[in-house]
Amino acid sequence: MEQSRAVKVVQECQVSPAEEGTTSMSLPFTFFDVLWLRSPPVDRIFFYEYQNSTSSFFDSVLPNLKHSLSLTLQHFLPLAGKITWPLDSSFPIINYVPGDAISFTVAESNYDNFNHLCSNFCEVVELHPLIPHLPTSHEQASVLALQVTLFPGSGFCIGIASHHAVMDGKSSILFLKAWAYACSKLLEESSFLTLPEHLTPFYDRSMIEDTTGIGARYVKDWLNLGGPNNRSLKVLNFGNTISNEATKGSFELTSSHIQKLKQHAQSELKINGRLSTFSVACAYVSQCLVKTEQPKTKGVAFTFSVDCRSRLDPPIPSTYFGNCIVGHRFMDETHKLLGNEGFINACEGLNEALKRLEDGVLNGALTMYTLMQFARDNRILSIGGSPRFEVYSVDFGWGRPKKVDMTLIGETAAFSLSESRNDSGGIEIGLVLNKSEMEAFSSHFFQGLKSL
Repeated sequence: MEQSRAVKVVQECQVSPAEEGTTSMSLPFTFFDVLWLRSPPVDRIFFYEYQNSTSSFFDSVLPNLKHSLSLTLQHFLPLAGKITWPLDSSFPIINYVPGDAISFTVAESNYDNFNHLCSNFCEVVELHPLIPHLPTSHEQASVLALQVTLFPGSGFCIGIASHHAVMDGKSSILFLKAWAYACSKLLEESSFLTLPEHLTPFYDRSMIEDTTGIGARYVKDWLNLGGPNNRSLKVLNFGNTISNEATKGSFELTSSHIQKLKQHAQSELKINGRLSTFSVACAYVSQCLVKTEQPKTKGVAFTFSVDCRSRLDPPIPSTYFGNCIVGHRFMDETHKLLGNEGFINACEGLNEALKRLEDGVLNGALTMYTLMQFARDNRILSIGGSPRFEVYSVDFGWGRPKKVDMTLIGETAAFSLSESRNDSGGIEIGLVLNKSEMEAFSSHFFQGLKSL
């Protein structure tokens, strides 16, 4: 499928925060934000069933989406702003001034492939036209772009591209849930929206204390990359190109599968306490991926993000808007993950890495420099998303999503996790592989579950 023919762009417009009560706003980067300064955008696609007429969509659904977005942005002004790095500022900043807006694209699919895209497997090139472009340059970077694509008679999807340096996954989903809340209330006549406390962003950066100088080290790394004093904001090319034949796959670990994996790991490891769902899910997927890829490197490094909001001293509100995550990892020799004990070895490594967090969440946190060092000699596996985000609860008033996808995980060598759309307590795994690798991964994944 040629990307230029997949969808027809109907509108390209800008949506700004509703004017009432909006003023300029500037947010300084914290050390949590700086780490992600030139990372690729984070994307998600939410698919919703909608079988009413095309005219009904354009006359009702689309205006409600736009209006509720404008109202929601009153509370999320940084999303309409720009990232800059002035010469007189040691850290980048996010600036919003009245009149700033986000890019909002409306498109219509030229193919009747809604149900196919919502299935467990599809070609990645079929998803790319549904994701908006997020502009970045050396001088400034946009924060958020949105695209709504209609599949006449079947449904529509909302594609999101967001800048990781402005918000982590938890903040991104907070915004989407606030937008969905506003839209479901259908507040066409209101000029201001009051959000419930659990959906109201918290912006106080003074609560983020950098007592060890992590931010200064991050800034130094960026300035020296192609520097000296390189303040470019342009996204870096991490070298992970996706083939046009690549496949996006979704797999499910049901609550029953997870319980069996936990029992198996507990019996082999003889550890005190319970293994987390996160540990066994990531260990199982990592083992299947290593068996699929047969990496030639001596080691495999699994990197994962930890939400620090409740782990800081003092803790900060769960609605803090920005980045409040750090990267941690465990490493193992490749051959230990290839054998029959691969799952157990991965479980043990992950469990030990999670235990180390008790010594302080910032101790041993990954930096860009250390991550690039690991990548030279090891296969890096990383993770995007979290079941705790509850992406399948994002309901704009037309029902819960039929499918939620992340596609750019293929460019960052990651797999994604979310709660299962089918099973309470289950986990949904998303990953991008070429066709032969996807077939091999599927075989390892399902055969392993049968043997439990």
